[in-house]
Amino acid sequence: MSRRKRSEEFPNHERWLVSYADFITLLFAFFVVMYSISSLNEDKYKIIAESLGDVFMQAERPAQLISVGEETPRAIAQEPEGVSGQIQDPLEGIAQSLRQAFGGMLADGRLKLRGNETWLEIELNSSLLFSSGDAIPNDSALLLIEGIAKILAPYRNPIKVEGYTDNLPISTASYPTNWELSAARAASVVRLLAAHGVTPARLSAVGYGEYQPVADNRNALGRARNRRVVLAISRDLDIPRLSSTFDTAMPPDVGMQPAEILGTQGAVPDSVNSPSSR
Repeated sequence: MSRRKRSEEFPNHERWLVSYADFITLLFAFFVVMYSISSLNEDKYKIIAESLGDVFMQAERPAQLISVGEETPRAIAQEPEGVSGQIQDPLEGIAQSLRQAFGGMLADGRLKLRGNETWLEIELNSSLLFSSGDAIPNDSALLLIEGIAKILAPYRNPIKVEGYTDNLPISTASYPTNWELSAARAASVVRLLAAHGVTPARLSAVGYGEYQPVADNRNALGRARNRRVVLAISRDLDIPRLSSTFDTAMPPDVGMQPAEILGTQGAVPDSVNSPSSR
């Protein structure tokens, strides 16, 4: 019996085409599905295209130099407008209001205004505010500080209240030295200002005691001038007050003396600054 002759099987070298076709089909189906579920936002595309065009097509602009030390103080932006609609200098606006409200006290020297391009000082003699050797405000102090507070309240400029005394020693249970007395008087004025509408965050109080006189302590008139409270108002909202007087630390500005009186200058009368008042 003869055996059937098996047909020879030859290897198929094109089987990879089947797998490749399946891969291409799946890949095509994937992109079709992705495209079908996506949405093209033409508005966003136009905005991005225009922005990129502006960046790459605009003409070259010269670089601006940054000036150091000449930046306009932030307080300028907070100034109220004057009658003419122009931005008014905050310190000059305060000074004008004080002249109108306290012209008589400026004329006889009980209240003084000093200023330069950075600070405005309102100087009050202690006899207007306190009894001798005490830091409790008297009745006239309540009315005076209330009037000043109404002028200062609309502004945002920092205010530092400084207390000064003469060199006569004091030793009481409440005020062992002139340090405590001057600091307590400054704090009392701060409390009155805050009570009448001045933002407390703008305020600070410091006592200098007898150690920064403006007159000779060897005579009664000089000691009376040294007993004072000063409200120092800063033009710049960001710069703290680093010194206490214009004479010792601040160079004079062009056209302005370091201790120029913005009100009417005059000697302090003896009746106001009596030697008995500390």
